[in-house]
Amino acid sequence: MTNVNQLSKWNRDISRAIAALGTEQFFPTLVEAINSQVKIDYPQVWLYHRDLPPRILYHGIPEHAVASQIDQYLEGPYREDPFYQASMDRPRSKIYRLSRITMGKLQESDYYRNYYADTGTCDEAVYLAKLQAGNVINLSMMRLADNAPFSDQEYESLYLLAEPVSELLKSHTEHNDFAATNLIQPGINYQIDLAFRTFGASLLSPREKDVLELMLRGYGTHISAERLDIAVETVRRHRKSIYRKLDVSSQTDLFSLFLNAMSCMGEAAGEDPLSIYMSPR
Repeated sequence: MTNVNQLSKWNRDISRAIAALGTEQFFPTLVEAINSQVKIDYPQVWLYHRDLPPRILYHGIPEHAVASQIDQYLEGPYREDPFYQASMDRPRSKIYRLSRITMGKLQESDYYRNYYADTGTCDEAVYLAKLQAGNVINLSMMRLADNAPFSDQEYESLYLLAEPVSELLKSHTEHNDFAATNLIQPGINYQIDLAFRTFGASLLSPREKDVLELMLRGYGTHISAERLDIAVETVRRHRKSIYRKLDVSSQTDLFSLFLNAMSCMGEAAGEDPLSIYMSPR
């Protein structure tokens, strides 16, 4: 395909993404536009905030890979993710590439050994948009081993698209009720901390509540065991009990329940917001 044809296709595809702003079709349409320029695998859109668990807004991951790509990521490795750390550290760029941000030392990191090595990913880049109150939205683009890392020319193409993609991501968050539903608003640090301390207290034992709070704060099984001075297997047993009592089956479901229950913080008045959220209306 010639450069003129490629540009023409991009203009048509990005126009469809612009038309989809504020709708459920925006993320898949934007991903399709990018994929038509550079082949990407397992696209994911994440919402990050320093004080809350990440929220997955969209993904194009086949069902068999969701557990390794998303659920295990939320078990704690996300805190060690170079992209998450860059997002929380006053990011200056609108695109980052994993090999560059880690300076070629990814395989020496605990993040790689404990999580990334099992994802089947050989390269990754993200588009990034800074939002209000410390929120950051990332569009992650992976390359699986079967497709080889991004070539210099492919990354150059992704780089040239960074400005419009980042601005579109930001614009999407300003449409309709996206902000009210997904974004953390300024000045609620106290409510966030209170939610960590009270969520689930009406249904769980005190020790299960301790384990749950560490889970919500992004700590993995081993670190939780160290902090609570209990065995790793005991933490795992408590986690299974928490899942059963809260009627969730994954870390993703747990985080979604927590974030949704935060809407009841005011009504809960310092008590468990989950008891209000789950009560018959």
